[in-house]
Amino acid sequence: MAKILIVVSAADSLTMKDGSEHPTGFWAEELVVAHRTLLDAGHTVDFATPGGIKPTVDKVSLMADAVGSEERAEDFRTYLDMIDVDLYAPLVLADVDSSAFDAVILPGGHGPMADLFQDKDLGRILVETDGAGKVIAPFCHGPAGLLSATADDGAFAFAGRRLTVFTNSEELGGGTGENTPWFVETALREKGANVETGPDWSSHVVRDGNLITGQNPQSSEDVAREVIKALAG
Repeated sequence: MAKILIVVSAADSLTMKDGSEHPTGFWAEELVVAHRTLLDAGHTVDFATPGGIKPTVDKVSLMADAVGSEERAEDFRTYLDMIDVDLYAPLVLADVDSSAFDAVILPGGHGPMADLFQDKDLGRILVETDGAGKVIAPFCHGPAGLLSATADDGAFAFAGRRLTVFTNSEELGGGTGENTPWFVETALREKGANVETGPDWSSHVVRDGNLITGQNPQSSEDVAREVIKALAG
C-alpha cells in the first residue's frame, strides 16, 4: 500500500484586509475525512507542518452549525482526539524527503493562506513530487499551497494545469467575506492555472493527471477516493 504525506498549515491566525487577526487553522472535516478514508483503504499516512509545529484546528470547524449537525461535530472532535498523538509531533516540512511518499495531500482551512502559500520547503516537495509523477491532492483552501511551487525557470510550476479551489463566491458568501485579504481562486488564475469551479458548497473534484483538487469541504471524501483510485492505477 502507499505512503501518504498530509501537509497541514501551522498557522493559527490570518491577517485580514483591515489588519485584524482572524483565528484560523485547519478545517476539521477536511483533515478528518481525508485521513480516515485513506487509512481505511489501508494506506500509511504521516503529517508534516512548517517547523514541525502542532497544527491548530479552526474552532469554527468543530461547531454544529458550521458542519451540519452536533453529531458530525462530535465525530470530528472524537477523531481529532484519537489522532492527537500524531498531530502533536508532525514531521518537520523542511526535513521531508519527497521520494519517501507516494502522494501529498493538502487539506484547507484558511491556514494555508497564512503560511503554506509561500513556504519554500513545501514548494520543493511539490515540484519534486510533480516531477516524479506522484499524486498531489490539495482541496478547499489547500490549493493555496500550490502557489509555493516554482519551476527551475522561475515560472509557477502548475501554470496551465486544470484544478479547482474554494471559490471567490464561496469566500464572500460563507468564508471570511469582504475582509478576506486575498482570494486563492484569483491568485491561481493570475499565476496561469486553469481553474474550473462547480456550484458553491457542492462536491467538485478536478483531476489533471497526477494533480487532484477539490473545491470545498464537501469535496473531502471524493478527493480522498480519487487519490485512492489514482494510487491503485
